[in-house]
Amino acid sequence: MGSGVNRCGFCGRDNEGESRFCIDCGKPIVSSGARVIEVASILSPGGARMSSPASGIPQTRVSSAAKVMPAAKGCPLCGAQVNTGLPFCPQCGGRMNSEVPPEPPTMLICDACGKPVRGGDQFCARCGAKRDGAEPPAPAGGTQVFSARGTQNGPKLALLGETGQTTQTFTIGGGEGIVGRNDGEIRFPDDVFMSPVHAQFAVREGQVFVRDLGSRNGTWVFLDAPQKLTDGDAILVGSQILRFKRLGYPGPNPPEADATRRLGSLLPHADVAVLQQLRADGSVRDAMHLSPGRNVFLGRDKGDWVYPYDQTMSGSHAEIRSEDMDFVVLDAGSRNGVAVSVRGERAVRVGQRVLMGDQILRLESL
Repeated sequence: MGSGVNRCGFCGRDNEGESRFCIDCGKPIVSSGARVIEVASILSPGGARMSSPASGIPQTRVSSAAKVMPAAKGCPLCGAQVNTGLPFCPQCGGRMNSEVPPEPPTMLICDACGKPVRGGDQFCARCGAKRDGAEPPAPAGGTQVFSARGTQNGPKLALLGETGQTTQTFTIGGGEGIVGRNDGEIRFPDDVFMSPVHAQFAVREGQVFVRDLGSRNGTWVFLDAPQKLTDGDAILVGSQILRFKRLGYPGPNPPEADATRRLGSLLPHADVAVLQQLRADGSVRDAMHLSPGRNVFLGRDKGDWVYPYDQTMSGSHAEIRSEDMDFVVLDAGSRNGVAVSVRGERAVRVGQRVLMGDQILRLESL
């Protein structure tokens, strides 16, 4: 046997020098096998051994150019090129007719229920939570897949990301649900702006209500229509918190004893309310007085009260409109909207957004 040929220590088959596994039996080829077998002689058609040809009789040899090279195909396990007639790959020892085992699926964690989910699945098999904004698949034969969470009926809330996309969904089951940093059915443990027990959603007579539970930073509902302001209301415009405060109606000034008129602005002649800009500690930084018949515009670039340092505020953001003796706040087409703090309990309509801590939730359905 030449130096370029390795003989299998199990079946005696000659293999190429670089082969690591026998092409006949698939066993590893070692330099010192425990079992060395003589190469079997060529058998006659009847099964008897045929004697080796006499050394003195010249034999006819076939030139290498006349040999027909067998076709090759890739090994299904390692990809090496192997002759089609061989049962085993000389590189990895795998059977040539074996199938490539499927790769194990990548497992992720469902944001809604915390159970493992295969990476290729668009919906959690446990709770049915939607991933990447996909639509729920149509059930086979009209039969829904059972899950304990899926049996809970109730309004749906969507958690919104920075660009307004839905990142997670929640169900208000049992008629109510508490939101908080540490306690409640909906928790955000990493939100430092959210109180441990922040707010509560409740369902009554087919309507959803939200109530602030004494949180530090309050609960805010973004407006989808103009709203009349009452004394003590807080408004969120951009990142500015403004408090609406009634001043009352001034009485007539008594005439001066010497009939001398006083200097001063005649218009507007009466201020009946004020907007106060609040700092983080609740102190007042600046104020804008309101008078009947005068509309006030707020914005970053233009308006009666501008905030050029607030990049979260639109150029023209909100309007405080005078209606008789009342004042109404409305969004002026801003990008981030206008929100009013929840005092007591407030109804939430489908499509409205609610701010709690640093999280914005939108009511998706009743």
